[in-house]
Amino acid sequence: MFAIRNIGTKTFRLCRNLAQKNVANLSTSTDTINRSLYNFSDEEVQLKETVGRLAREKIESKVREMEQKGDVLPEIRQLMFDNGLMGIEIPGKYGGTESSFFSSILVVEELGKVDGSISVMCDIQNTLINTLLMQLGSDYLKDKYLPRLATDMIGSFCLSESSSGSDAFAMRTSASKNGDYYTINGNKLWISNSKHAGVFFVMANVNPSLGYKGITCFVVDRDTPGLTIGKNEDKLGLLASSTCAVHFDDVKVHEKNILGKIGQGYKYAISILNEGRIGIGAQMIGLAQGCFDKTIAYTRERQQFGQRIFDFQGMQHQISHVATQLEAARLLVYNAARLKEAGKPFIKEAAMAKYFASEVACQTTSKCIDWMGGVGYTKDYPIEKYYRDCKVGTIYEGTSNIQLNTIAKLIDAEFK
Repeated sequence: MFAIRNIGTKTFRLCRNLAQKNVANLSTSTDTINRSLYNFSDEEVQLKETVGRLAREKIESKVREMEQKGDVLPEIRQLMFDNGLMGIEIPGKYGGTESSFFSSILVVEELGKVDGSISVMCDIQNTLINTLLMQLGSDYLKDKYLPRLATDMIGSFCLSESSSGSDAFAMRTSASKNGDYYTINGNKLWISNSKHAGVFFVMANVNPSLGYKGITCFVVDRDTPGLTIGKNEDKLGLLASSTCAVHFDDVKVHEKNILGKIGQGYKYAISILNEGRIGIGAQMIGLAQGCFDKTIAYTRERQQFGQRIFDFQGMQHQISHVATQLEAARLLVYNAARLKEAGKPFIKEAAMAKYFASEVACQTTSKCIDWMGGVGYTKDYPIEKYYRDCKVGTIYEGTSNIQLNTIAKLIDAEFK
């Protein structure tokens, strides 16, 4: 097995070849064994175990401190970069680890078992920022930003506003053209990773008269005059994850910093959020599994009425039900990830995975507090933190109701 210090890019590159073979197997194999969603390659197993060990040995001891400070410690941010966890799919020529989408999902899940804030930081970087830039960026943008995103720069995705939450394209942020430049004005809210981001992918409307068809994506450096970061939101959970307003006051951006095509931003946002929902599903099953594992260990030790709490039949039935729900959520997430990686339709499956995993995470962490009793309600144990951290899974990157709408539309289309 790899030592923690050796995880880095070498481990990911070892994973890459067989991960690609797994994708081919998903597409072409008729072997029953290869149809299992747990048909991990040896390298994927090693990756999962190594990242899990890294999280337990290097991150877990810092979780409480980070929550109290409301920030990810600089050394933990650097740890993520040093170990190749912020540029998982970025090609090697840009300094990335050049691994697979499924590898990203495994990493997000393992990090979630220890801390939701670190997990979402990794998820947004890999499934939103890096993917958008790799898919749509010009050579200029790729050469400028991908090496930094792989090694020392956090990116932030700016879509939501006060008037555009679930109705994401009712945004008011505008971008007016002046020669070779666009001037951006507006305010974005609830922007994750914004406190430490070095670059922002900003959705702004270049022609409001066209409605959502004027929405365009701009790549904006943090130090651009007129761009300011607002206060960090005082949230229920994910306290170490920065969630700030980002203000744009006559921010000038050169037209070469347009990501993709003018007026196509709404399509890009929809597409990337479909992928991102699989990542949120992975974060949720990680949080739920981490909470479940710590709680089960307690129920096997804690005794009442002369026996372990775990030995009461009523407890066993509840535990078995939750474990089954959690396994079903994991399979939905893995299935959506494998479909996406294989180039097959995955939008419905991604919505199902995100919806079900977030609901199951809320159920799991709530039941875990019940099973722990009074101590589960205190900060002496991490159970209450898992409970707070997972609630946002039913809200961000599409609420549960939005996921249900998407699923229903796709089911309706299948019967036409």
